[in-house]
Amino acid sequence: MKRRAWLTLGAVVLGGGGVVTYAVAGPSSDPGADGRAKRPAKVYDLALKGGTGDKRELPRTDTERFSMLGVSWTGAAKRLDGTAQVRTRSLDTGRWSAWQDLELNVDPLENPGVGVRGASEPLWVGPSDGMQVQVIRKNGTSGSALPKGLEVNLVDPGVATAAETKAGGTAAEPAAFVADESPGATASAPTDSAAPSDGTTVAPTDGQTTTSPAATDTTPAATDSVPPSAPASPTDSLSPSGSASPTDSVSPSPSTSSSAPPSAPPSTVPEPPIVSRADWGADESISPEAPEYTADVKAIFVHHTDGANDYSCADSPSIIRSIYAYHVQVSGWKDIGYNFLVDKCGTIFEGRKGGVDLPVFGAHTYGWNREAAGVAVLGDYTTTSATNATLTSVARLAAWKLGQYGADPAGTTQLTAGASQRNYFSTDFTAGSKYTFQRISGHRDGYNTECPGGLLYDQLPTIRTLASGPVQGLKVSSVDGAGLSGSTYYTKGGITVRWTATTPASLISKFELLVDGKSVATTSGTATSAGVTLALGSHTVAVRAVHQSGKTATSAALSVVAETTAPTFTTNPTLSLRSGTVSTSAVPVALGWKATDDKALREVKLLSPTTATFGPTTTTSNRTAKSGAAAVWSMRAYDYAGNYRTSSPSYTPVILQETAATKSGSWTTRSSTGYLGGQSYSSGSKGASLTWTFTGRSAAWVVSRAASSGQAYIYVDGTKISTVDLKSSTTLYRQAIWTKTWSSSAKHTIKIVVVGTSGRPTVTTDSLVYIK
Repeated sequence: MKRRAWLTLGAVVLGGGGVVTYAVAGPSSDPGADGRAKRPAKVYDLALKGGTGDKRELPRTDTERFSMLGVSWTGAAKRLDGTAQVRTRSLDTGRWSAWQDLELNVDPLENPGVGVRGASEPLWVGPSDGMQVQVIRKNGTSGSALPKGLEVNLVDPGVATAAETKAGGTAAEPAAFVADESPGATASAPTDSAAPSDGTTVAPTDGQTTTSPAATDTTPAATDSVPPSAPASPTDSLSPSGSASPTDSVSPSPSTSSSAPPSAPPSTVPEPPIVSRADWGADESISPEAPEYTADVKAIFVHHTDGANDYSCADSPSIIRSIYAYHVQVSGWKDIGYNFLVDKCGTIFEGRKGGVDLPVFGAHTYGWNREAAGVAVLGDYTTTSATNATLTSVARLAAWKLGQYGADPAGTTQLTAGASQRNYFSTDFTAGSKYTFQRISGHRDGYNTECPGGLLYDQLPTIRTLASGPVQGLKVSSVDGAGLSGSTYYTKGGITVRWTATTPASLISKFELLVDGKSVATTSGTATSAGVTLALGSHTVAVRAVHQSGKTATSAALSVVAETTAPTFTTNPTLSLRSGTVSTSAVPVALGWKATDDKALREVKLLSPTTATFGPTTTTSNRTAKSGAAAVWSMRAYDYAGNYRTSSPSYTPVILQETAATKSGSWTTRSSTGYLGGQSYSSGSKGASLTWTFTGRSAAWVVSRAASSGQAYIYVDGTKISTVDLKSSTTLYRQAIWTKTWSSSAKHTIKIVVVGTSGRPTVTTDSLVYIK
């Protein structure tokens, strides 16, 4: 944006018939390098004038840059019974948003002074340059007119740090808005507009309000004032001006506030990283009053700030500066109300000044500020759940803060009510009485509000568990260096145990690896594994997680056996011939073996002449082998511990052609590419025979088959052992139709004899195959 100097006048017609003229003051021509690098957060006010009806509105209005807005009115004790809605125009896209409701049910301050205004919750809308507002009184609320001094308050967060400047902080100074009378109007203000003493802005050149909070604005009396929506007790009356009367000073609480800083007690858990006020760019000049302190922190109240959830976490400092400026310069508070703030990325920010490790008196939960700290999550969690990063950081913060006072974040405590009121769940509280609260509670537990949103409220049990411990979801995910059989792991000794847990590592102090119940290794809370070498024998192995609170959780124990005994082959790998089609490059064979282990056999692998893996109960596999080539059939048996044994016998399939046989009777030579070696013998003569003699451990007779094929007798070592029928409905060549295997290699004689089957006497033999 170019630097400009101008003054634009405009007129706006409001719903009540009145007219508001406004002046938009442009920045000077050149603020210099420092102005471009850093500029403070500023608040600009537009008074809503123009009648006393049930509706006030501001039509679409061009503005200079702002990122947060709200509405406010004269008198902190006055409630706005109705609705306030806004629309804004994005500075980046030029598009107008949908109507958004402003949260009006804001906790009042304790004993507010005359300079404190009633206000909605501020709404973060992101960089914008236009707005539209409407405020409507609730129907049927007789006597509940819209409050006086209604204003729309715009907040520009400015640029506070070098990091923000690099991230795109603009050099343009925002405009100053001046609320004037319409032309021809008298100098006196309408009856519903606030005089300067009520907090109305009167054209300050720096954009800030001229009314500073009175010294008593947030000086806590011994009790909170009661909002008009709550039943007032006789001592809760308000003066006509809206300021708290002296009768509000009765103290029902034993815990008192003090301006003297107490000592910071050490916590039972580590302090999480916290972004300081200086680092998020707090302008300390707008809140010069000293902080006040309570005796201790008994509880944490969780809030949400409302507004959009799609903000960038780089904008979190800007959002917090805007809330700070709104609380101080719009509502008239002495400081930002929350003790801490957390964004959706889990970054924790210091809120109200006074020391993050001290019990700073805040302004966050009406009636319960004296004994509690407040943490606000940036965003709206009515329909959106908080992120895991947010939950983790809120848990770490709550655990640390409560740990300073020895409190269990998952426990309960007694809080003394500082005001008579009713909470969101219709529980009535009486000032001075004690009530039981969860140590980590939601805003709605103490006050009648939807804050911190239904979905974040439902996540409070998760926050309590994260904060208190023990570690959740701890389990061993794997054991490297060991094999699992059934429910037992087996290893040769060295193992690495890996684990997971659902509790974030930032909340875990350490992990311990347990062997037989004793810690043998300790790691950090961020670790996910540890190693150990086990002695031979049976063991139990588990993981113990130590939460930062000191509470422990132990995984289920695993049974682990350390052993070094290798498996054995009770039957070494053997090769035998099987039926099938034979060629010189692929002889059908069956590989057989048997392996056992003293503990648990895992698998057997074939290493050569090809590779395969078999389960522990498999003992055979059909393969093929090349004829005439010796091959090593190497197999390795593994147990679950990783021990193994290898057996590597060598076998050679050999094809004996029919010409190598001793013939008797009449045989005819036939030639065809379908035969082994291109030829075969054929005979239909009853009693014709072929005899082969060889030394081996397995044999197969290879034949051709057809519909006209006959039968043959087979003799082994002079004994007839089989009659084989070669008939087939289809013609087949090179068929190993009969096989025989012995337990060891020896010299054998195979003889085939033609039966001379009636009508189909022919037998065509191709070869004999054996394994040596």
